[in-house]
Amino acid sequence: MDNNNNTGVHIQWYPGHMTKTRRMIEADLKMVDAVAEICDARIPMASRNPDIDAIVGQKPRILVLNRADQADPKYNAAWRAYYKSKGFYVVETDSRSGAGIKNFSAAVQAVLGEKLRSWQEKGQVGRTLKVMVVGVPNVGKSTFINRLAGRVSAKAQDRPGVTRGKQWIRVDNTLELLDTPGILWPKFEDRRVGELLAFTGAVKDDVTDIEGLACRLFEILAVGCPEKVLERYKFTPDPELPGWELLETAGRKRGFIIRGGEVDTERMSRILLDEFRAGKLGKVTLEFPPEEENE
Repeated sequence: MDNNNNTGVHIQWYPGHMTKTRRMIEADLKMVDAVAEICDARIPMASRNPDIDAIVGQKPRILVLNRADQADPKYNAAWRAYYKSKGFYVVETDSRSGAGIKNFSAAVQAVLGEKLRSWQEKGQVGRTLKVMVVGVPNVGKSTFINRLAGRVSAKAQDRPGVTRGKQWIRVDNTLELLDTPGILWPKFEDRRVGELLAFTGAVKDDVTDIEGLACRLFEILAVGCPEKVLERYKFTPDPELPGWELLETAGRKRGFIIRGGEVDTERMSRILLDEFRAGKLGKVTLEFPPEEENE
């Protein structure tokens, strides 16, 4: 799905509490053995905060491709291979159903293998491993933690900015997690990244142009997976048409007509974004590994 960097919706959002969150993460790193970075499998690069690399440094890291159930399985495999080639330990999960969650503890043991062997040699058997969980807002971080812990420990909602403070969650006698608030970065240098984050709900809707965002998403879907639009909105989108025409067509198909026969495009915009975020359009990946982009 082609995203032109010179067109689309400008999105900038960096509330003051994110600066506080960054400082908190930097201060708490000394308390943990490893870092688990949660990203959205539908946008596995755009949903990774580039500042995390600098913040975490050489701390052992696990990359969790969450919401894998809502992404195209073919591209899940491609992203998994891509990040493994970059030296990451990768776990693919669906936090809502629990698929893949059981693989996380094994990944922690693997990434910390050297430290565990060192502890054993010193007779320090049975020490609890501590892992910090980080990610941008609304990647399903709290749901992931709750599923792993087998109980509701971390507060979770389908909107960004809910987790405000750090929380320690004990998974079992061998593993403890430090949950942290979602954190974005000060400026999206690439407009496409801002759009992708807004599509998935990482950026609050009240600071975006909802209709412009929906138009852009329709344009991307029209090129990349028109069959999903046909199945959900009952028309085959012409990839040559501007997004506002696709949005109006979808609104008419849904019967969202207001006074004067005009389409309620704001309502249709919110429906499209809500249904995409809930996975109702099916398995859709909006971003591909670099080696896949030109294929």
